[in-house]
Amino acid sequence: MPRPATLIISLFALVATSVAATSRPGDAAQQGRPHAAAAKPVMQVYKSPTCGCCEKWVEHVKAAGFDVRVVDLDEGKLDAQKTRLGVGPRLQSCHTATVNGYVVEGHVPAPDILRMLKEKPAIVGIAAPGMPRGSPGMEMGATKDRYDVVSFDKSGASKVYASH
Repeated sequence: MPRPATLIISLFALVATSVAATSRPGDAAQQGRPHAAAAKPVMQVYKSPTCGCCEKWVEHVKAAGFDVRVVDLDEGKLDAQKTRLGVGPRLQSCHTATVNGYVVEGHVPAPDILRMLKEKPAIVGIAAPGMPRGSPGMEMGATKDRYDVVSFDKSGASKVYASH
């Protein structure tokens, strides 16, 4: 016959295992216990080493909470990277980024990127073609262009994702 102490320890282990198996994310926080903070999305940015507006855009997305890693490339390698990532000529701008499997081309505002990451649409990515004045990184003077951020798919088809 088992000893009472062994039964109590076995019962405690069974209850602890059961509680751990049925816990859901957030339970620890609701019970007042700290839990690990959500990791920042990691963004890889490909740009020219001499582009000042690209640096300003990098600061913009860092301020929005992205963990940004910059890769400076010469023009030929940057163009090749854009092609490899599916960014056609009519979508191109001065820098290209990747984040969570999506491509972000040009001066896309951080809220549009965060929206894409939240919604997880079936697209290759989003782009702000050209270099629209007043977009993040292009805040030069009082003049601001109206511009669209477009989503694009593998076939190169695009549609308006956001207007600014």
